Amino acid sequence: MNDLVRPHGGGALRPLLLAGVELERERRRARLLPRVRVSSRERGDIVMLGIGGFTPLEGFMSQADWRGVCDGMRTASGLFWPIPITLSTDPATADALDVGQDVALVDPDDGECLAVLRLSEKYRIDKAHECQSVFTTTDPKHPGVKMVMDQPAVNLAGKVTVLSQGGFPEKYGRLFMAPAQTRALFESLGWSRIAAFQTRNPMHRSHEYLAKVAIEVCDGVLVHSLLGALKPGDIPAEVRTRAIQTLVEKYFVQSTIVQAGYPLDMRYAGPREALLHALFRQNYGCSHLIVGRDHAGVGSYYGPFDSHDIFDRIPVDALETKPLKIDVAFWCYTCGGMASARTCPHDDADRLQVSGTQFRKSLSEGAHVPAEFSRPEVVEILRAYYAGLDAKPAVVSAASG
Repeated sequence: MNDLVRPHGGGALRPLLLAGVELERERRRARLLPRVRVSSRERGDIVMLGIGGFTPLEGFMSQADWRGVCDGMRTASGLFWPIPITLSTDPATADALDVGQDVALVDPDDGECLAVLRLSEKYRIDKAHECQSVFTTTDPKHPGVKMVMDQPAVNLAGKVTVLSQGGFPEKYGRLFMAPAQTRALFESLGWSRIAAFQTRNPMHRSHEYLAKVAIEVCDGVLVHSLLGALKPGDIPAEVRTRAIQTLVEKYFVQSTIVQAGYPLDMRYAGPREALLHALFRQNYGCSHLIVGRDHAGVGSYYGPFDSHDIFDRIPVDALETKPLKIDVAFWCYTCGGMASARTCPHDDADRLQVSGTQFRKSLSEGAHVPAEFSRPEVVEILRAYYAGLDAKPAVVSAASG
């Protein structure tokens, strides 16, 4: 009996990726189609559609879907969805395309055909409205807002047939897992209660604490690393995942934890992105999502527990995957270990609480990082990464003389 949560929408997984003879035939046909080059964010969305991570979506959203998701987190058909999944292009390219036509969607870096879109609609959106709805701000300094405001003017809607996984399996090997693979793994382990730990950063001691709290109440934890694009200054996936693997090997019971990665870019949408994280983790088979302080946030755009609160404002049947809400974690010198505001009675003076921004600053400057904040094996890997950045020669322009 399969006791895992059902895929979103209540049905089966719906991967849109072709295989075998059918894939080769469609690839040949796609070479003859008009081409639209997609963005990095859209590439990640296409791969998620392909592997079933965005089940039950069949492609990029229509204008009615876009507005319904922005205003009420529902598509036109009533499906709960917290962030628009859209594709855009410039007006000249859009004008050359006809509704009903097939279009090849190509990788922004190497031009590989990622998918074929059956174009059903062309439309323009109010970008500021999307930003205010999804990010609760139109400040162009917000990286998610900048992403939306910089995208081309015309959205293209339609069903997609996916032809590629965007190079993620080749780059990340067994770390890159589709929802069908994680579900099969969980079943083989006998797990039914699985907490997903979302991370775009290396795991320091507070992250380790959150994961171990979840292990106490679940069968296991999926440490699920974002493999797509981040904002400048964030630590790249290959370094981050190596640091996480070292932490897992040395400080976790191996039968309680799985590390994997997924192909999306960060949107930095705070509470709405927390909902999206829970939604697609449901497709991966996770019953819970660990939601800590300022989940998927950036800067000071969201309150520390806005991503906790939003789960209380959606219908109870919107998602089967539920939040595992955990307070701010820190090292308390008086308690002599990791604790949270719910378990530690002591003052701030007794607590070591360092943000990810401070952590990166300390590493980049070669400053001391106490063992109470991060395991020394993790610090060693990250110091080597920053030392490599410092060793790269500066690029001097011809104009500098």
